[in-house]
Amino acid sequence: MQRNIVYKFASFFIMVAILVGVDQWSKYEVMMKLKDAPAYPLIDNVLYFWYSENSGAAFGILQGMHIFFYIITIAVLLGIIYLLFKLPSDKHYYPLLLCGGLIFAGAIGNFIDRIIRSYVVDFIYFKPINFPIFNFADICVTVGTFVLFLCLVFVYKENELEFYKK
Repeated sequence: MQRNIVYKFASFFIMVAILVGVDQWSKYEVMMKLKDAPAYPLIDNVLYFWYSENSGAAFGILQGMHIFFYIITIAVLLGIIYLLFKLPSDKHYYPLLLCGGLIFAGAIGNFIDRIIRSYVVDFIYFKPINFPIFNFADICVTVGTFVLFLCLVFVYKENELEFYKK
């Protein structure tokens, strides 16, 4: 039992460290190579690397609301850590561990940017639908949230989620 708890926490924080590392590395590379440069097409007229500084949230909303983002991020991180402690160490709950790790890593990645730079570095642009420019951390949060939704709707029964109430 104790071994499973250690494995749960170790795998969570190793996953988070790797994902945050990839996020910060990709942002560093983009800042070094694309800041003050034109967009770089990965797939012409479809997918671009395009340097952008975003002091708001998705779609550029809430520009400059730094304290708000700090509070929300800290609340999300604390909520995930709380649920991590409550999450059973059974393999059946690994998908929830993965979702929590993805969301946690994405939140940390963008939080680091907000603390260090006062803006988030975005660089992935999907042109066909003129989607806002985003980054690897945003992908982590989006994928984690989407898979969590699928798990809660299609995988876990209500009684399997009672652990968080104990």
